[in-house]
Amino acid sequence: MWKVGELARRSGVTVRTLHHYHDIGLLVPSGSTGAGHRLYTDADLAKLQQILVLRQLGLTLEQVGEYLTRDDYSPRAVIELRLQQLREQIATADRLRVQLEGLSRLLDRAEIVSAEQFLQTIEALTMIDKYYTPEQLANMQERYSANIDRIKEVEAEWPRLMAAVQAEMDKGTPPTDPAVQALAQKWDGLVSEFTGGDPNLQASLKKMYESEPTVAGMDMGKMRPMMEYVQRARTGE
Repeated sequence: MWKVGELARRSGVTVRTLHHYHDIGLLVPSGSTGAGHRLYTDADLAKLQQILVLRQLGLTLEQVGEYLTRDDYSPRAVIELRLQQLREQIATADRLRVQLEGLSRLLDRAEIVSAEQFLQTIEALTMIDKYYTPEQLANMQERYSANIDRIKEVEAEWPRLMAAVQAEMDKGTPPTDPAVQALAQKWDGLVSEFTGGDPNLQASLKKMYESEPTVAGMDMGKMRPMMEYVQRARTGE
């Protein structure tokens, strides 16, 4: 039997998360002490491992619960799903390696390309693998190839839009102002064109912006206040 604190220390899963899994019925401990403290069995640990694998596959907690109760559910099937995802990630990483090696050779011959540009390119390539699934990468590449002229226009619009948002912030314009809300709508429109309206891709993009100090050469420390300002305009706060 494992107490919740012991399980948290050994597994790396926080006590709060284990409590939450219990509260929603996803992982109910099989035992308890006389004082009512949770006790987890080996079977509970096996189920926790399955939950974490399914979460890594991108399932929501609700979807995990549904999957674990399916008639065709088996621990082996879950592990195989995760293995397949890892194989795809390894293949993606290998493609990125080839891209970087080719880029490095090109940059060695192009004296006009600065070291900063080189670093930004590497940052972009490696960051892609960190935050996007192979399927998302494939969808982005397909959309980019099919709409390359529009994508370039969108990329050129971003600096102008951010400058306009920053100007309103500097003036102290409240987010509820119609001018700011119009900028927020344009912001969302550009994001939608990049993501194709895919909510999962939007979530990956948001996570990257929230987690990284720089993205494509942009200082996220300066970018995040703008994102918060735009969010307040969306909600009318």
